[in-house]
Amino acid sequence: MSDFINNFWNMYVVVLVVASLLFCAFIVLSNRSARPKGPVELHGHQWDETLAEWNNPLPRWWVWLFWITIIFSVIYLVAYPGLGSLGNALGWSATGAYDKEVATAEAKVAPLFDRYAAMDIKQVAADPEARAMGERLFLNNCAVCHGTDARGSRGFPNLTDKDWLYGGEPETIVATLTNGRNGAMPAFGGALDSEQVRDVANYVRSLSGLAADSIRVQRGKTLFATNCVACHGPEGKGNQLMGAPNLTDGIWLYGSTEPIIVQTITKGRAGHMPAHEELLGEKKIHLLAAYVWGLSNKGDGAK
Repeated sequence: MSDFINNFWNMYVVVLVVASLLFCAFIVLSNRSARPKGPVELHGHQWDETLAEWNNPLPRWWVWLFWITIIFSVIYLVAYPGLGSLGNALGWSATGAYDKEVATAEAKVAPLFDRYAAMDIKQVAADPEARAMGERLFLNNCAVCHGTDARGSRGFPNLTDKDWLYGGEPETIVATLTNGRNGAMPAFGGALDSEQVRDVANYVRSLSGLAADSIRVQRGKTLFATNCVACHGPEGKGNQLMGAPNLTDGIWLYGSTEPIIVQTITKGRAGHMPAHEELLGEKKIHLLAAYVWGLSNKGDGAK
């Protein structure tokens, strides 16, 4: 409840809980009646010809059980946080319980993480137990974007090949996991008309040996030199310092068809890799980086 940014919701919870308890008490009190000294009369309701309802008072055991339930609810609300952010006698909270469990688990595994944190990433990648731990970290934190097999999908890089936007060295992978990445391909729809965009798209396709219109390729080469070399270089081989992809290797992040490349040039692209420093911490990132590095360097780890 402490996460509510508007006090209205806190009061909403308080009023709802208190009103519910009062209504339960009202139900019991409104149905309280003295037990008849004479014969019990019919209530006047009858179904299926002979099925009738007697006007008996509620059983005393049921009434006491209802009161006990209400009293227990009040005690529970005082002991635990059931009234919005008003607090509780025990000082318990779901967040606090979670943090305590996490701290306990961290204390148990800390020596193991310390052991691998002192090792070189390539050495960690060669350790079977470390790889298993790194895989679990990957599945819990990275698979939603890169897939359980780490082969990525449209807009999410394949981590099992040798093609890296920012570089595949261990320290670079650590920096990526720690700080995240923000890739930006500017939109050229305002600078180039539709025919010029198609010319550039055909030239880009030709760089990796894909079928392209030769006339458009010639025109596109000039446009590429004017608008694209600052990021992708004069030969289209990219720039890892900027995260600009290599356009000559046949590996495509969003696709290689002409319409998709036209869309990329016209509207641009914005890729985001979230930072994991606060979520995982330095030691887990070290282990995860070793696993990711090992995906594309199988057999290259230190023995």
